Amino acid sequence: MPYKKLKSYRYTEAELREIWSETYCEKVIVTFDNIVVKFYSGMFDHCFFESDDRLKKDKSLLSFNRLEKIYWIKEALEDPDAILKKGWISKLKSYDNNRRVTIVKGNYIVVIQIYAANKARFITAYEVNDNKNLELILNSPDWT
Repeated sequence: MPYKKLKSYRYTEAELREIWSETYCEKVIVTFDNIVVKFYSGMFDHCFFESDDRLKKDKSLLSFNRLEKIYWIKEALEDPDAILKKGWISKLKSYDNNRRVTIVKGNYIVVIQIYAANKARFITAYEVNDNKNLELILNSPDWT
């Protein structure tokens, strides 16, 4: 499945937010297995800003690397060949049967939270660049 990249550095932050809104918040996104996923404008910050200092988790830097893959979120959710795993809740130190991790392109993940039958909310999406973390995700229980 082709995954489209955006030359994000060519856009202003306002234009990128508009792309987010038009692509996700104003449209109905449905996974390949018929789960309707809701997106909200405020999710842009969590998804496309990175922390200057991982310990502070300040989300202070706009990530052009993440933004170039803005369309991958939809494509991943619609990809029937994606790997599906149960999500990990670090605060609870356990897997969540309602949190689904979609893995495509080897290391790109999209996380959604199921809140009702065939209804979910987008949580985040990013490229996993740490082999240890990727291995942990891939070794998570399969989504059923």
